[in-house]
Amino acid sequence: MGVSGRILVVNPNSSEPVTAAIEAAVAPLRIAGGPEIAVDRLRSGPPGIATQRDADSVVLPLCDLVARDPSDAFVLACFSDPGLHAVREAAGGRPVMGIAEWGLLRALTLGESFGIVALSPASVKRQARYVRQMGLGARYSGSWPVDASAEDTAGDAVRGRLVEAGRRLAAERGADVIVLGCAGMAGHRRAVEDAVGRPVVEPTQWAVAAALGALRLAAC
Repeated sequence: MGVSGRILVVNPNSSEPVTAAIEAAVAPLRIAGGPEIAVDRLRSGPPGIATQRDADSVVLPLCDLVARDPSDAFVLACFSDPGLHAVREAAGGRPVMGIAEWGLLRALTLGESFGIVALSPASVKRQARYVRQMGLGARYSGSWPVDASAEDTAGDAVRGRLVEAGRRLAAERGADVIVLGCAGMAGHRRAVEDAVGRPVVEPTQWAVAAALGALRLAAC
């Protein structure tokens, strides 16, 4: 592995606007001498990961993609972390970061409790299950749905709903930290943080930062 290396950030849905939002979110992490950060989408994936069935449907294609791709590290840019453990097996020891896992881990460093902005009630159920699986239930203030698709979140029209969800998580659920529960929400992080007055975690950025650190340290 070279000192620079390559990180592939994969959007498991086929949405071009969501992929563009991810591209913009990771741009500040492209540093001179650092790993190349490439962003792509799973063209065979659904338009958005709205249900557990959607999440399950992309696991084998993601495994196939990662097994074939020569990148040094991978980021699954979907808050469902679809097939995270299976993809890690397919990667053969190369780092694979899930954005939900790393977003929640980052939230733990910023406050005592975190709340998640969710796309829909179905997303809330998946998020609550994932939080339990990670053993973080005692720190979880809940999720608040904004009734939007993944593609909706990449546009400006949804920003008011994201802000309202963040405010409700803070005021009604006592969340110290707000986590954006969809990669398409990336472009709204600063606006939500300013409006809510709480730290806001954009999970794709932190997953990519973790992958970057993994490659740099492996090269030392």
